[in-house]
Amino acid sequence: MFKVFLTMSLKHCLYFLILSVFATGAAVAQQISAPQQQSGTIIGTVIDVNNGTVPGATVVLEGPSLPDRQRVVANDNGFFQLSHLNPGIPYRLTVSAKGFADWTSPALILKPGQYLDLANVRLQIAEVVTTVSAALSAEEIATQQVKLEEQQRVLGFIPNFYVVYDHNAVPLTPKLKFRLALKTMTDPVTFLGSAFVAGIDQAADTPNYQQGLKGYGQRFGANYANGLTDIMVGGAILPSLLHQDPRYFYQGTGTNKSRVLHALSSPFICKGDNGRWQPNYSGLGGYLAAGAIANTYYPEPNRGPGLVFSTFGIDVAADMANGVIQEFLLRKLTPSAKNQP
Repeated sequence: MFKVFLTMSLKHCLYFLILSVFATGAAVAQQISAPQQQSGTIIGTVIDVNNGTVPGATVVLEGPSLPDRQRVVANDNGFFQLSHLNPGIPYRLTVSAKGFADWTSPALILKPGQYLDLANVRLQIAEVVTTVSAALSAEEIATQQVKLEEQQRVLGFIPNFYVVYDHNAVPLTPKLKFRLALKTMTDPVTFLGSAFVAGIDQAADTPNYQQGLKGYGQRFGANYANGLTDIMVGGAILPSLLHQDPRYFYQGTGTNKSRVLHALSSPFICKGDNGRWQPNYSGLGGYLAAGAIANTYYPEPNRGPGLVFSTFGIDVAADMANGVIQEFLLRKLTPSAKNQP
């Protein structure tokens, strides 16, 4: 935005005051008959095809001359404002954001003092993305997506494979669901995580294995087996049989409330291979299976329905917490995910 500042010396101000006092009535009448027109304002909110806001969108206003040009960036809620606009001249608005096709308004001519609300400026997915996707089969696209997901690591080393940042992601084939599960369970960090938790259990003397190296090995095996059962049953076997997607679909847009609700519902709601949201029978079944199968290798005093339901409750709570952390923090800490659309 161009601003012009007029500075005057005290001498010039006094001179102007004297002239004003002795000005003729005709001159005053002439000034009153030609008042300066009030400037106008344009506001708007940038949204996507799913009615989610698009923060950081670039808004460019073009007018008949170079000084009429303005450029602003939409805030975290997708809102933008363009002020001090001249009435009576045609403006044209262009909105752009990464991963979306540009949106261009028709000619906008403001009246003096008008406050124009464009309401929802809706951005469509970039045509180039659709064109490239159409040239590949669904399985090829899914394979490329899994390859990207297998590179997702929090802080560069902690696996973060089960998160989808691409809003145009296609369903996984059964083969890819098992591939992702095996990749997770054979990752060195998974073994280190089981070893760490086993150490905590050893210190707390739970479950009721003996102490010493043998007891630590039993606790390590129990922790790893719990994760293996959960990820294989809830992340591969049941999703393949029930045609459900075991991954967390990052929302990233909309209000904080809608994002929190999306995250907290992830243990109970999942996306089906048909692209529709549905009850997460696969995930819930995996939690129950992990607790039920644990009854075969946990010590006798720890077995029973309590083990099943406590394991189920812990897994559900952990999944809800993971969803919230995924939605608001982990993408920032996952280097390979920052450049994804």
